[in-house]
Amino acid sequence: MSKKVDKKLDKKTNKKNSISKKEYEEKHIEEKKKISFKEKVKNVKENPKKSTKDFFSTIKDILINNKLFLFFVIINVINGLILRMFTIGSDSLFALDALLSDLAFVLIVGSFGYLFNEKGRFIYLLIITIFLSALCVLNSAYYTFYTSFSSVSLLSTARFITDQGDAVVENVLQPKDLIYVIMPIIFIILRMKYKREKNYINSKFYTKNKKSFKNTIIFAAVCEVIFCLTLTGTDVSRLTKQWNREYIVKKYGIYVYHVNDLIKSLEPKFAALFGYDSALKEFNEYYKDAKPSKSNEYTGIFEGKNILAIHGESIQNFLIGLKFNGEEVTPNLNKLASKSMYFNNFYTQVSVGTSSDTEFTLNTSLMPANIGTAFSDYADKEYVSIPKLLKEKGYYSFAMHANKGDYWNRRIMHKNLGYDELIAKDKYEIDEVIGLGLSDVSFFRQSIPKLKEIVEKHGKYYGTFIMLTNHTPFSETDKYGEFPVDLKTTKTNDDGTVEEVTYPYMEDTKLGNYIKSAHYADYALGLFFEELEKEGLLENTVIVFYGDHDARLPMSNYIRLYNYNPETDDVLEEDDPNYVDFNDYTYELNRKVPLIIWSKEIEKSPKTIDYPMGMYDMMPTLGNMFGFYNKYALGHDIFDIKENNLVVFPTGNWLTKDIYYNNQKEESYIISGTVVSNETIQKNSEYADKLLSVSNNTLVYNLIKNSRVETVNESSVIKGQ
Repeated sequence: MSKKVDKKLDKKTNKKNSISKKEYEEKHIEEKKKISFKEKVKNVKENPKKSTKDFFSTIKDILINNKLFLFFVIINVINGLILRMFTIGSDSLFALDALLSDLAFVLIVGSFGYLFNEKGRFIYLLIITIFLSALCVLNSAYYTFYTSFSSVSLLSTARFITDQGDAVVENVLQPKDLIYVIMPIIFIILRMKYKREKNYINSKFYTKNKKSFKNTIIFAAVCEVIFCLTLTGTDVSRLTKQWNREYIVKKYGIYVYHVNDLIKSLEPKFAALFGYDSALKEFNEYYKDAKPSKSNEYTGIFEGKNILAIHGESIQNFLIGLKFNGEEVTPNLNKLASKSMYFNNFYTQVSVGTSSDTEFTLNTSLMPANIGTAFSDYADKEYVSIPKLLKEKGYYSFAMHANKGDYWNRRIMHKNLGYDELIAKDKYEIDEVIGLGLSDVSFFRQSIPKLKEIVEKHGKYYGTFIMLTNHTPFSETDKYGEFPVDLKTTKTNDDGTVEEVTYPYMEDTKLGNYIKSAHYADYALGLFFEELEKEGLLENTVIVFYGDHDARLPMSNYIRLYNYNPETDDVLEEDDPNYVDFNDYTYELNRKVPLIIWSKEIEKSPKTIDYPMGMYDMMPTLGNMFGFYNKYALGHDIFDIKENNLVVFPTGNWLTKDIYYNNQKEESYIISGTVVSNETIQKNSEYADKLLSVSNNTLVYNLIKNSRVETVNESSVIKGQ
């Protein structure tokens, strides 16, 4: 019995030994390498020259036999580098700090691959590479449209973006955004190639290797320490605040930016646990001296009148007065501006929430959310708003919009802002579709009887009419009506005859299509104004027209608009005396939108206002005119602050009448020719920083509601004493 058992054991052992011969050889090689490495370390002092040679031999061994991991690191660091080049610019291409930060991140994430065997490691590293490449594609496309970087919090608004369909693909995604997809493909090809190599298969890096995991973590930590030595207090502050996203990516790289963004996106959920006391203290200090503006020539001039606000989708200010072949692009807006208060230096302050950000800032005089959007992520907070303040004065507030009521979460947020009613798509007959939905002509036509019904039933009103047709991608030119954006002129032939010549100019460009779309929107407005007059709805009524944001079109199209050379069907050379310099900063300034305030009284003494003004100044300015006041407004009555106004943007950039300051790049662009001192720039940047901090904390910590609770509690204590 014993002999039989022994024979069985011998057979099993022999079988096992025959199978594991290769493994035995690999183990022997690995042990030999371990011994030789220990000997190299031991003999460093005794024989420095030999030790140096052995060190480089070890490095060579790692580079040759650990190619999978090596290429994983290189590929993903290169992707981060390319992203910075295509977004921030070539000056950040080889910034050591961002490279170190990206390298440390990739090493840490990739190091966990050593806890798998070769196949599992490849799958793990490939998944990470695909994910990081997709992140780069997303940010590259996002930067094209928003001049900023994406956020984890935008997942909550993804449904609003996908609803735009072709608008996203046609106007945002570009060939350069797909270059990052190449990297995962290269990674797969390299693995297939090197897997067949003998030294790759026999390498100690081929199997699970906890020692390599630990060594990689240590090396990543060293890179991180070196990187941290480059940081200043300002760098750390900007990381924690997150609003200066371009600066963070330039300094920390795209991967650390998104790790920080993920942490910041969770902040609202843990607001009660962290930072509430300091946020409330800062909030109370900021508003402790708040008071209504001083009386001026416009104080109370519209008190008791109706407010008919028109939210002009993507209408930019450069359209006002623009002509093609003698024909005005916006004849109706031009006419309205000429007999109104026309604010020609007015800027929206939108972030990722675009139209919804404009609605929020206009109605509350707060800035858009730093993380996510106010309409989606902070719809349950308490705000002081125009509809609420007007309700105290007997107004009925409503909004009309031919899109879905749930788009940008309007149905919930409008109610929270104090609107009594949202008349949305389900209340309209969709009889003519252009772009995202019901055409503006049909929308305004169907809105007239609804407005008449509200006036008869409720009397005084504050109504917002949200336009839709002039929305990206501006591609349905066949539905906009005839408006050529070519250039017609005449030339004299050699025989003396005069011939009419047509040059393409802005035809078949995105900007040209946008101009056609804007012309249609202006036509719809003209019909609306006619019907309002015909129905007697302009009596005792003030029209407030504003563009909600710019159209986010390519800068190259504007360069063509202002520098067209018909002889070459191209733009003028930069050294041409007629060349108009249109750079990154003139592009930013060109993004301003029109603000027009009309009434029959104002028509008698129209005025153009040049003061720089932001969307957050709308509420205080209208409040002075209509007799309401919001203590928590961030903006100012423009007729109180006048030319001293400072407009802050969600990025931390700001402008005055003299200067546009890019706080992310720390660069100035002089507007007026007046040189601004460094002390003034520093002071304004600190003001912008404080304003953004207070605004964001107001949303995150629900400070308007909570500060009132604190005040009530304090009053109760005082009365009790």
